[in-house]
Amino acid sequence: MSTMAETTSDKLSSAFMAEFLRNAGGTAIIDGGLATELERQGADLNDPLWSATCLLTSPHLIHKVHMDYLEAGADIIITASYQATIQGFESKGLSTDESESLLRKSVEIACSARDNYIDRCNTSIPDETPDGKIFKKRQILVAASVGSYGAYLADGSEYSGNYGDSITLEALKEFHRRRVKVLAESGPDLIAFETIPNKLEAKAYAELLEEENISVPAWFAFNSKDGIHVVSGDSYSECVSIAESCRNIVAVGINCTPPRFIHGLISSIKKVSTKPIVIYPNSGESYDADLKEWVQNTGVSDDDFVSYVNKWCEIGASLVGGCCRTTPDTIRAIYRTLSKR
Repeated sequence: MSTMAETTSDKLSSAFMAEFLRNAGGTAIIDGGLATELERQGADLNDPLWSATCLLTSPHLIHKVHMDYLEAGADIIITASYQATIQGFESKGLSTDESESLLRKSVEIACSARDNYIDRCNTSIPDETPDGKIFKKRQILVAASVGSYGAYLADGSEYSGNYGDSITLEALKEFHRRRVKVLAESGPDLIAFETIPNKLEAKAYAELLEEENISVPAWFAFNSKDGIHVVSGDSYSECVSIAESCRNIVAVGINCTPPRFIHGLISSIKKVSTKPIVIYPNSGESYDADLKEWVQNTGVSDDDFVSYVNKWCEIGASLVGGCCRTTPDTIRAIYRTLSKR
């Protein structure tokens, strides 16, 4: 099925990302972990909504974390909507209208932080201040985060991809449909479909983008626990192939995966996709789904993380950043090492 309109749209999406990467010097930097930083700022995230609870309780903290990442050198900031779903908000007693308003708010907060940051760049003389804050004028994108169905369940199943036999392709499309539409209409530059744990959900997203004629470019980021498969056990290459055939997808890659698996996964992507590769792993720490906490001292240092980033860029990564447990210090270190390339 290849119409002229689809071909033109595909070219526009590809051109958008190609121009952005060219403006960024060939490699763009994504922000790091949101929840870790919100907790550092005093937020209580012990809630099924996780970081999205701050949309209700403390949006100013979300704004501050976005600013911290921009001042660390991030070119792309991801909204606080990963675990924000209409169904999740409604379970808290909010109306559908209130729930949709909070989804829009996640994009508005990120766009406001970008505007505030650009104003600072326009009034700041040095690109970097003595305390290490970056105020370099550059193009900055806001990516609206869409977490998986497993993230909504808040039971750790985004790390297993096991949703049970009752969750069908159509059920997943209907779960995500209105949320994706609201986020797309809220003014983001991108939609980031994150921590995709299985092939079924990737297919649901791809069909949903097509059915709703979503014009906002997007990326797919899968998670893996062995460097060969996504966490459900589905073939990683088969999952990437779904992204490759979707005209809206302008990048494909990996997030929330230990750094040690990334090199091999990049090689797998290159065998089946020509799209830019997006890489934002976690710190390598282990997550205990029963205790709902990260196991201390199981990750890599910022120095080691950055040494990995250089290797990933050498073999083909175009967009790099961090996921859970990475911080503005991690992103600042990536900015500095990429500035030397």
